[in-house]
Amino acid sequence: MDGLAEELDTKLLTWKPQTATQVRERVAEIIELADDELLEMMRSRTLEQEVLDLLDESAASGGSFTL
Repeated sequence: MDGLAEELDTKLLTWKPQTATQVRERVAEIIELADDELLEMMRSRTLEQEVLDLLDESAASGGSFTL
């Protein structure tokens, strides 16, 4: 078995049930996207969070932000 799959299997047994359920759902979504060759369309959570942080900073400083 792939090392990543082994690590995931181990982690699923050690995480809180709610966390393990959320991870299973996310992994299932990724597998479905990959099967449909749509993975590249999945939003990058990191990039999305960076944009939200920039918008929050701009609003907090009273400025405006345009993309």
